Amino acid sequence: MPTVNLGLTTFYDGAPIPGGPGWSASVYSSRYEGRRITDSRGDKIGLPKSTTSVDATALQLIYQDGASKNVNWGLSFILPVLTKAEVNDGLNNAVLKAQDGVADLRAGAFLQFEPLMGKNGPIFAHRLELDVVLPTGKYNKDRAINPGANFWSVNPYWAATLWLTPRTTVTWNAHYLWNAKNNAPSPALYGADVKNVQAGQAVHINFNAAYAFTDQLHAGINGYWLKQFTDTKVNGNAVSGRREQVFGIGPGAMYSFSRNNILYANLYFESGAENRAEGNRFVLRWVHKL
Repeated sequence: MPTVNLGLTTFYDGAPIPGGPGWSASVYSSRYEGRRITDSRGDKIGLPKSTTSVDATALQLIYQDGASKNVNWGLSFILPVLTKAEVNDGLNNAVLKAQDGVADLRAGAFLQFEPLMGKNGPIFAHRLELDVVLPTGKYNKDRAINPGANFWSVNPYWAATLWLTPRTTVTWNAHYLWNAKNNAPSPALYGADVKNVQAGQAVHINFNAAYAFTDQLHAGINGYWLKQFTDTKVNGNAVSGRREQVFGIGPGAMYSFSRNNILYANLYFESGAENRAEGNRFVLRWVHKL
């Protein structure tokens, strides 16, 4: 699976970009500490150690038009960078190796619907976006962990926020993921005779329940869930036992310094992982209206 939005966006994700139409920027900083790498049964893989540590930073530029009163179009561009990528297999990295560097560019176009208003404020807001992940990132087939995936992905989503009360909200962001072929897969993961690998299709969802304690401070519970629902193909043939899944949940907070500057902090504890790392994730995000 390529790197996707697992818990990066949370509070009021379906609402229009803070600060109004025009250009905005987001800076993401995340740290992932993997306790173990799991097999198809969710058990630790058969190595002396299987811990991972990944630090990443991403810059996002967003443009939202404001000509319409009902629905407006927009563009989004995200460029992540792995500033640190480490894996410890307990064998002096004879089996698993990692590298850092610039990751794949994500480009998207969206439709932002204006909030449905009630007598006490907004009731519901949502957005539809089509994202494409371009294989522009650094990739080496001899590394098990790479900044780039070495294949194209299509990753549309629907984000929505529902106001249960003027201060209580529920937000979700539901994605579908389709992946093209990787024509230079890792021999350490698939064997030297494998010419191409195509990750299966998947769904992944971010969710958030929040309460506004003040106009500036909002806090709540955030989570994500990923589930691969078709088999990975190896040399064009579907192979069972390689589907990925993971669930993460934890606390989060958002603080609005102003409409033009907002800070988000989220912590996640993962469980139920299969065929991927399982650990803890911390995400810090700053949104600024340009």
